[in-house]
Amino acid sequence: MPRSTQEPLTRRACLKRLALAASVSAFPALWLPGRATAQKIEAEPAPTDSDRAIIAATTKVFLEKYNVPALSVAFARHGQLVYREGFGLANKSSDERVTPAHLFRIASVSKPITSVAIFTLIESGRFKLDDLVFGEQGLLQNDYGRDLPAPVKKITVHHLLTHTCGGWQNDGSDPMFHHPAMDHRDLITWTLANLPLKEEPGAHYAYSNFGFCILGRVIEKFARQPYAEFVRQHVLAKCGITDMKIAGNSLVERAPNEVIYYGQNRENPYNMKVSRMDSHGGWLARPEDLVQFLTHVDGFNAARNILPEATIKTMTTPTVAGPGYACGWSVNKSNNWWHGGSLPGTATIAVRTGRGLCWAGFTNTRTSGIDLALDQLMWKIAGAVPAWHA
Repeated sequence: MPRSTQEPLTRRACLKRLALAASVSAFPALWLPGRATAQKIEAEPAPTDSDRAIIAATTKVFLEKYNVPALSVAFARHGQLVYREGFGLANKSSDERVTPAHLFRIASVSKPITSVAIFTLIESGRFKLDDLVFGEQGLLQNDYGRDLPAPVKKITVHHLLTHTCGGWQNDGSDPMFHHPAMDHRDLITWTLANLPLKEEPGAHYAYSNFGFCILGRVIEKFARQPYAEFVRQHVLAKCGITDMKIAGNSLVERAPNEVIYYGQNRENPYNMKVSRMDSHGGWLARPEDLVQFLTHVDGFNAARNILPEATIKTMTTPTVAGPGYACGWSVNKSNNWWHGGSLPGTATIAVRTGRGLCWAGFTNTRTSGIDLALDQLMWKIAGAVPAWHA
């Protein structure tokens, strides 16, 4: 079970030390809360030298065990960045060290971003959470076919956000990893005509990349601009994030300052149509970017958050069919929200805890067991800094 789904940990025995430093140094503020206030903000504690030594040793074990070339992490506490670091190599052939400035494919950590974009449009009155998506009464109407099955016409925006639309599960038949020659329109049209739902909408949870692909098209129709452009202008810019973009598919399309991805177990990170995954798994980012995003939707500070408190509560409320998943966020009873991501060459995690911490960790490879191990590693790093009270 991922640690993000458990109660917050107490300080482990291996993290005990003779004495806590009398004073805790403050990490230089690299970004500040979204909306300026006249109130003086006290600096949050950064890791001490002894904390950093424990983090380095713990990370070294992870890198070696899972054959990870590069890991990049960032942590914030109460809206302030308190730690960021890169470990290992962004490019093995050139011995290029990874830095906090390197970009990574973030895979399904893209889904919370798409969710916030959907709720931004809902807040502006473009549509409602329970609006139908397909058919004459739907948001997309007949854009992807007129003779759609009756169950498909029952799918709502909320069903897509919560993976309860009734089908198109992330398994061997996931349409997002097939028919690479098709664009969004062709793929959605083909899928609706050829892959029937397995359950009645709203009755069953089944994780669906394809559902979030559809949400991207809803955003485009009602924002009247490309998905990525809307997200950059109306979500990321509000958080002070300027350098995120949709990933390319091939090594030739590698963005400036993007890491190299390394496949294991015969996986090829460069034979996927990542750009078509835009709204469910296509973003490039630094861990610091995701942490900055998280702190602007964490529900802790109305002046900092870019969505109203009631909307954030709706966004992070799970369904009966999927009690561990809300609208684009995994959630639990400890008031932790998070999302993981996984693609050939990529393993990622982004977490917002109920105790005021936000963090993100990205790697440039994946292998068996790495997703759980990365989640556990990030909790260990948080626990290595007693002043954070993780």
